[in-house]
Amino acid sequence: MTDATAPEVLVSQQEIAERVEALALQIAPRIDDDTVVVCLLTGGLWFAADLTRALWRAGRNVRFDALWLASYHDERKSSGRCEVRADLQRPLVGRRALIVDDVLDTGLSLSEAARLVKDAGASDVLTAVFARKPWPKPRPITPDFVAWEAPARYLVGYGLDDEGKSRGLPYVGAMD
Repeated sequence: MTDATAPEVLVSQQEIAERVEALALQIAPRIDDDTVVVCLLTGGLWFAADLTRALWRAGRNVRFDALWLASYHDERKSSGRCEVRADLQRPLVGRRALIVDDVLDTGLSLSEAARLVKDAGASDVLTAVFARKPWPKPRPITPDFVAWEAPARYLVGYGLDDEGKSRGLPYVGAMD
């Protein structure tokens, strides 16, 4: 589907695949098969699915869980607070966890997820984001792995949304 209002493509579907494969090769030596990948819902689902398959190709057969945190509530601006909508389902005590999210903006969701995962007993907490946007203030967390250093633009696609829409685009685009 194409139209005059389609977002400008910043990272193509092929480039996404290449970045995810390269990131999996960086992550694989730092984890084991007992590692639990914790996907931050909803945006991180696309990246987490691709990354867990890439990790398998890199020799890691990880476990999977999800944590649903909300701070944007289908808005373009963070509320400044993180709400837990669905908690972890898999035991993490004594296991390494790899938290996976689509984008690092303020760092609020990722830092809250890291705190929750640590509180759940994870022995080590690593973080990976597909995109890291520049931010004018210090963030509460720095991701361990980043697939793409994004520009300071309004991004959609590959899990990133515009008030709940455009997550399913097979590329990352800009709406500004």
